[in-house]
Amino acid sequence: MNVLNRNITNIFFIFALSHLIIWTLIPSLTNKNLPLDTIEALAWGSNLDWGFNKHPPVSAFFPEVFFQIFGSQDWVFYLLSQIFVLVAFYYVFKFANEVLGNVKLSLISVLLLESIYFYNFTTPEFNVNVCQLPFWSLVVYYSWKIYQAREIKFIDCFLIGLFAALGFLSKYLFIYLLISINLLFIYLIFIKKIKKFDFKYLVIIEVFIVLLVPHLIWLLNNDFITVSYGLKRTGLESTGILDHFKHPIIFLVKQIGILIPFFLLVYLLVKKIKFKIKLKDKKLLFLIFVNILPIGLIFITSLVTGSKVRTMWMTPFYLFFGVLFVYSLQSQINIKKINSFLYGFLFLFFFSPILYSYESISKTDKRTDYPGKEIAAKVQIIWNQDFDKEIEFVTGNEWNAGNLSYHLKSRPKWEGFTSKETLEKSSQFICVDDVCLGRYKN
Repeated sequence: MNVLNRNITNIFFIFALSHLIIWTLIPSLTNKNLPLDTIEALAWGSNLDWGFNKHPPVSAFFPEVFFQIFGSQDWVFYLLSQIFVLVAFYYVFKFANEVLGNVKLSLISVLLLESIYFYNFTTPEFNVNVCQLPFWSLVVYYSWKIYQAREIKFIDCFLIGLFAALGFLSKYLFIYLLISINLLFIYLIFIKKIKKFDFKYLVIIEVFIVLLVPHLIWLLNNDFITVSYGLKRTGLESTGILDHFKHPIIFLVKQIGILIPFFLLVYLLVKKIKFKIKLKDKKLLFLIFVNILPIGLIFITSLVTGSKVRTMWMTPFYLFFGVLFVYSLQSQINIKKINSFLYGFLFLFFFSPILYSYESISKTDKRTDYPGKEIAAKVQIIWNQDFDKEIEFVTGNEWNAGNLSYHLKSRPKWEGFTSKETLEKSSQFICVDDVCLGRYKN
């Protein structure tokens, strides 16, 4: 690596570190309580299983690991979220460098992502959407490695299977990326016959399925509860004929709205946008399949089923949009006249945390204003009046009971919603509103 490339790479790491510090520090200082989805993940993590009532297990596993290391310190979970974002950024940068062969353009590909609010404003809330980010970028990166390699490596196939399983076990929507990449290889091997089938591809499937088996068993034993929840969130039960048109149109309008700052930064970068699409271009073909096709499949799903697509579900789908646009427009980019782009980037880079801080401080009725610590302290006092041993479990909804599980010193397990069966397992318990706390029978 020459000196210039090393300097650009250093700039990337400075950018990444700055992003991490800002988006860990700002919510730590302005929020009184962790966000809903993070508390939910911690509630599940207190009693780890191969699945939960809303989602598969991976998004609960990582917060629990951090809790076991650091305890109930809010800044730790904001840091966790940013680590996931930056791992994704790093592999986008690596991928871009291999596709573009230009470290400056690779850096620009990542900087463009700061204009998409999925990668800044919404990242303090660690949830299933953020949890997908590193695995999405890793699957794309290692798929690219076998896509352009003359000889397929076993380790690359193994890693794709591993990260694909972790992504799918974060959120089922990860399947849209996996379908898109599989369609690409089916197209190249069986239709165009450009690539030869290699039995090492089967390693991907084997690793993926083996890692999914425990969750599939859990699903069978729990009446596919997470699948039912996901379908319920799409509103499929009450769709009408008009929904087949209304929901896809709303989806497209929202995506365009989300990408307006991105398009503005692209405009500042090239001034005059002229796309040259050549489907014989192998690099462009790969970029289309990992960027456009997953979004197209979501649109088709909404069109065919009439289902709603919630905006936050699209969080990982735009990770490689910067690479796609920079690759398509690279002949029109003048690095020497890049100041306007940098000003635009810096504006967005600092505007997002300022806006987040303003909203966090000025609005006082958000989940992050919930007095979780104070309520936990009061509940502990009530418990201590009757019992002298630690609280071992808590029941109730993920928010109220989850906050108690997180804030109480004994870190009681969240046992789900209050039921007669749960209370029968206890030797001592008390109930406060809709939440019950207790100890297990010896």
